[in-house]
Amino acid sequence: MASGANLDAMPGQPRAAVAAKAVFPILLSISFCHLLNDTVQSLIPAIYPLLKDSFHLNYGQVGRIALTLQLTASLLQPVVGLYTDRRPQPYSLALGMGITMVGLLAFAMAPTYLTILAAAAFVGIGSAVFHPESSRVARMASGGKHGMAQSLFQVGGNAGSAIGPLLAFMFIKGQSHIAWFSLLALLAIVLLMNIGAWFRKNEHLASLGSMHPHAALSNRQIGWSLAILVALMFSKFFYLASLMSYYTFYLMNKFHLTIQNAQLHLFLFLGAVAAGTFIGGPVGDRVGRKLVIWCSILGVLPFTLVLPYANLLWTSILSVIIGLILASAFSAILVYAQELMPGRIGAVSGLFFGFAFGMGGVGAAILGKLADLTSIDFVYHVCAYLPAIGILTAFLPDLGPVKAHPSRPATA
Repeated sequence: MASGANLDAMPGQPRAAVAAKAVFPILLSISFCHLLNDTVQSLIPAIYPLLKDSFHLNYGQVGRIALTLQLTASLLQPVVGLYTDRRPQPYSLALGMGITMVGLLAFAMAPTYLTILAAAAFVGIGSAVFHPESSRVARMASGGKHGMAQSLFQVGGNAGSAIGPLLAFMFIKGQSHIAWFSLLALLAIVLLMNIGAWFRKNEHLASLGSMHPHAALSNRQIGWSLAILVALMFSKFFYLASLMSYYTFYLMNKFHLTIQNAQLHLFLFLGAVAAGTFIGGPVGDRVGRKLVIWCSILGVLPFTLVLPYANLLWTSILSVIIGLILASAFSAILVYAQELMPGRIGAVSGLFFGFAFGMGGVGAAILGKLADLTSIDFVYHVCAYLPAIGILTAFLPDLGPVKAHPSRPATA
């Protein structure tokens, strides 16, 4: 695959300038693989109504499927990231996608509810292996534009999350049809083998800037800042769990939509999330991560408060607005955390991706139980207040840019 390899052959160009160029072929490739990975993962929530009918499940059991998938990923991702910080594994990306493919095939053939839970665990393990190292690849290929690179990486994942329900609507008419989507995982494995080869040749880029933490901040300040970021992630992903896992049920219950029409509305919401994802990183590179986090988390509060009282048209409009605004937070939060601990890129990425998955899973399980005890409508009234946690952003320190040492340019 072509990369920024030949840039070092340009006569008379300073090495530092060469090192500052992003390797866009790799960024686009890892983003596309993120799209394929999250397309596969987003099929699972989209087929919850099908599984609920086929296996005669209640909302709590549906929530436990989400909990198994997302909590498995949550617990393993920080461990994977910490391990690969010390021992980089260039080909672990392809391995993780292989595990995901096994999970997909298990979903297609599962005869019992317990087998469904086991399949969800396999998909979660695959995600745990994929995300920390793929985030590291995005940073390695960023050329110093870390926010832009993480946003480009994330927009691939969120685009995949939007495409999954649409593909489920179009092609999944029964449980066995899920097996066809293993072909997407197979395509990703081929691409990730190529990315792994590039990673292996350019491991020097992984340490770019790793020795430059923000010296003005004490360990205590860094710890508190990370705790605040975790609280903001809780707000974001617990609220998203209400939309990702139960939006179709909410629309079917309140507005009497069919499963297919409700899935189309979910696609619109997830499409807005994908579109909004790219905003946070590049804007954060220019104006600072803290301002982006302010606007994304707290700024969405008026719209979440109105959503439970809206008719179908305004529910669709508000969900799109919420998706656009809220999506910009993750890239800004992740890069902010990486700048707090630049020598622990894998561990930080694993922690925050893992926490995102964990909050989604815990949120789905808790909200499913709450829906069983009360109603889906009540769930959306309660969750509307979660973005108020964004006020904690006021306690985050303002970070200047983290400067990296010039390094050797990327090679093909």
